[in-house]
Amino acid sequence: MKVVVIGYGMAGARLAELIRAHDPDAAGIELTVLGAEPHRAYNRVLLSTVLAGGLSTEAVELHDEYWAEKNQVDLRIDTAVRAIDRDAKAVLLADGSHVDYDALVLATGSRAWMPPVDGLSGECVSAFRTIDDCARIVARARAGASVVVLGGGLLGLEAARGLVGRGCAVTLVHPKARLMERQLDPGAAAVLRQSMQRLGVTIRLDVEVRRHVAGQGVELGDGSFLPADLVVVSAGVRAEDGLAARAGLAVDNGIVVDEALRTADSSVFAIGDCAKPPSGGAGLVQPAWEQAAVVAARLTGENSLARYTGTPMVVRLKARDVELAALGDVHATVDDADAEVVQVHDPARGRYAKLVLRADRVAGAILLGVPDAAATIVQLYDSGALAPSDRLALLLGRALPGAPNAASPGDLPASAVVCRCNTVTKGALVSAWQHGACDVAGLVSATRATTGCGTCKDAVTDLADWLTTADPGSPRAVSHCA
Repeated sequence: MKVVVIGYGMAGARLAELIRAHDPDAAGIELTVLGAEPHRAYNRVLLSTVLAGGLSTEAVELHDEYWAEKNQVDLRIDTAVRAIDRDAKAVLLADGSHVDYDALVLATGSRAWMPPVDGLSGECVSAFRTIDDCARIVARARAGASVVVLGGGLLGLEAARGLVGRGCAVTLVHPKARLMERQLDPGAAAVLRQSMQRLGVTIRLDVEVRRHVAGQGVELGDGSFLPADLVVVSAGVRAEDGLAARAGLAVDNGIVVDEALRTADSSVFAIGDCAKPPSGGAGLVQPAWEQAAVVAARLTGENSLARYTGTPMVVRLKARDVELAALGDVHATVDDADAEVVQVHDPARGRYAKLVLRADRVAGAILLGVPDAAATIVQLYDSGALAPSDRLALLLGRALPGAPNAASPGDLPASAVVCRCNTVTKGALVSAWQHGACDVAGLVSATRATTGCGTCKDAVTDLADWLTTADPGSPRAVSHCA
């Protein structure tokens, strides 16, 4: 069977890996991957760390230069697709050639949205979406440069923090009344604003940009003017569904697919940011990789009934000195009759913690400045397990399921998910250790833990430290890993 994947981003790259994991000798599937960017696949989630100077561009690459050859993948980067001929089952390329398919997977991702602002273009304006965007920003982000960041969502905040770390004078402009308004309630947003300001980011809320004057700055809707050597735009994304629409496939702010990730054409699938499944789930790496697993299982025959039914969403801010996770129902209040809401509000120390429970189970949480609580609460949310009765201890990171007081990684059950992006459990990590992965690098190689958003790195390191001092073959370890 000929399988063609359009898109060599995080979703397309993962799909190719999974197909070859099921069909390592290419006995059943002839695989072609078409990438528009002139780069090997890279971890887009970690670009904010590259921008901040914490990682090199090479460090975030997902594949080395020999990956395609070793895995018998016809990989074509810097390749533009002109059209899809569904009748002929062929992908038409910009150079006039074509690639035939039996099954086609669209993993075209999304593009940065540029607000319709007069003059918002030129060398001193850059979106923050791709590795090339990151390189352009870094090239102009000299110490002392004045930078205006447009957008108070995750990427905008991460870009602002990274640029302050490079010595830039950064002002973040957001048209809404609070930062991350979809993921945070007013209390959390206020504490986050204070934390960012303490780190050196000036924040202007509830104001829009009226126009950009190249080489000078931006004029705001209230008449004020902000000098700017560089304008970084992180105002949202739009699904890359134009290719599908021109092929006659249904689109609605994304390519419409069913639970099998199929379009109305049973030969064409879509995954990642470009897809719109019934359960939603675009915008984060975990749903994209779970969708890739579904399609790989179907195409290889490993599970012809595989379905994507949604991903419990956990949003994390990856900015140095700011620890933030938001999940589930974050907007519940103490007035909600069916919800138990516990809150800790400590703005002076940059801490805000909110726990929402329904029927003694975690239904939502905002965890700002309380990293010790995040791992346990996310595990409870993922598993649907009953929460410990001491809610305050849980919220402050002093309780684990089945252990009223703070405990080591050894107290986690085997089913506890350590890496959400790759669905790696504690049990899988212990098993990898028992089979020879005896350090963090080995665990990463064996399980892919930490290779998604990277926020589980500390948890994996803690588990590795515990395994070096504990005997993972002992009755205690086995009881947790059974």
